Amino acid sequence: MTWSTQLTAKLAIRWPIIQGPFGGFHSEALVAEVSNFGGLGSIGANAMQPDEITRSIADVRARTRMPFAVNLWVSTEDPGAATVAHADRALAALAPRFAELGLPPPRVPVYAPMSFAAQARAVLDANVPVFSFIVGIPPREILDECRDRKIITIGTATTPDEAVALADAGIDAIVASGTEAGGHRGSFLAPAEDSMLGTFTLVPQVVDAVPGIPVIAAGGIADGRTVRAALALGAAGVQIGTRLFACEGSGAPAEHRAALRAGRYTPTVLSPGFTGRYARGIATQLARDVQNAPYLPYPLQRALVKELTTAAATAKRTDLTQQWAGQSAGVGLASESATAVLQSIVDDVR
Repeated sequence: MTWSTQLTAKLAIRWPIIQGPFGGFHSEALVAEVSNFGGLGSIGANAMQPDEITRSIADVRARTRMPFAVNLWVSTEDPGAATVAHADRALAALAPRFAELGLPPPRVPVYAPMSFAAQARAVLDANVPVFSFIVGIPPREILDECRDRKIITIGTATTPDEAVALADAGIDAIVASGTEAGGHRGSFLAPAEDSMLGTFTLVPQVVDAVPGIPVIAAGGIADGRTVRAALALGAAGVQIGTRLFACEGSGAPAEHRAALRAGRYTPTVLSPGFTGRYARGIATQLARDVQNAPYLPYPLQRALVKELTTAAATAKRTDLTQQWAGQSAGVGLASESATAVLQSIVDDVR
């Protein structure tokens, strides 16, 4: 049995399930496992240099002959720079935690943003089956080349207006990402704090706004019940992140995966303090520290926090690490096997 939807036909996959891309925690093994099961695995390549993207695509192709996606961020830095006073406040908010870990006082990091154009060139040259993206719409020449190469494009919308903009650009399918989702918000027309629609509110409005385009529900999708709910709202498929992030091979640290498989309600925090852009993660001590604290523009805040979390992981201070998770953490089958999780969802829906 398969679920025949617009999405399965367009992507040539068996099940209308997309693995949420895990930027910074990419795993070729998990991407291939999801694709081999009949879903669509996704390489989260936003933090990768072009040569790394090329190698990752080759690795996935060595593991599967099925379709997969590569996901990038169109916008790789935020405009403007922090004033000296603002930077001092942002650094002071984390200074006690740096001291706890025996690190020198925090300083504004030197950080070069990724080049989306260079990353996209690596994706196009590899002629991948699917190119997905968040935080914007690629330039017309990139989308034209995708069409020429028959590369399917998937954009991300956090509001109906963003979905319409993606449709007007000729995007093939649209992820409607509700605020329940873990990781970063993909907002691009309005600030993320003004684009906070939940999945149940967002999906039907996007479906109505872009007739004829497959809509993929994301945010809070973790088991058969939530998949059925998304389909009832008019979605042609779903994107699952947190439930698969908890599985072996996701690239997440073992402690992080264990926390996601606890099988109970796990509080999360949605804050720009992790990276400079709104993102959702488990409510660790670090999350509480940064929730309402001043922060540097993206990607400076990301580099600053990464310096702290890298040292915290080495010191086994999981309370001072950032652990991406959506509000569905604790829902669904608690398993280390992505195949088992996916089979459980398919069986439930069937």
